[in-house]
Amino acid sequence: MNTVRHRSTLLAIAGTALALSLTACQSDSGTKSSSAASPEVTVASSPAAAASKAGKGTGTFDAAGSTGSAGSAASKGSAGATGEQVSASTPVCTAGDVRITAARQDGPPYTHIVLTAKNTTGHSCRLPGFPHIQFLESHKQDVPAVAKSKPATPVVLSAGAPAYALVKLSDGGVDEDTEPVSAFSVMLESDSTVIAVTAPGSGGIAVDPAKALTGYWTPELRNGADDF
Repeated sequence: MNTVRHRSTLLAIAGTALALSLTACQSDSGTKSSSAASPEVTVASSPAAAASKAGKGTGTFDAAGSTGSAGSAASKGSAGATGEQVSASTPVCTAGDVRITAARQDGPPYTHIVLTAKNTTGHSCRLPGFPHIQFLESHKQDVPAVAKSKPATPVVLSAGAPAYALVKLSDGGVDEDTEPVSAFSVMLESDSTVIAVTAPGSGGIAVDPAKALTGYWTPELRNGADDF
């Protein structure tokens, strides 16, 4: 009887151990399966939760999606965007903001004059495009602009700062059909107000309407021979 009872006890212990082992395996398998599936479930059902997990170690995401340490790079990007917004919000120069004068170009080619637009206000303004010039009453078309002279970035004039535009009057030939001009009109690209500009020199300038060209406004004085 003792032998039978001892065997029964051993079988019972072995059975219990086997049951515990199977339970542990099933529990571990279930945990791994659940863990492997959780990222998909999180991404699909809760983007905010996925973003929160992704933010660990690189900063804490707030409701707007900004971060702490990783947000420093985003902050630099925001600063750049803000700079562009500030530039874009700078008012466009109007006829009342600038004073336009004309002078002969100092040096060859002598067929050019220089227009200077000086910001006379106490604030910055943007001067887009080129001057819209009409030299003669008999020629109502604006003087064509030379695309090559267009600056790479917008021209922003701080208070008191100038911008320049080179203007070609003729080819300089003795047989050209030129006409004398003592004053001419200029309009800004952003304003239809006509600005009267006095031509340089006591005798004015000689203009061939068929050959006249204008450059874009630029922050530096350029040589007309480089562009046209």
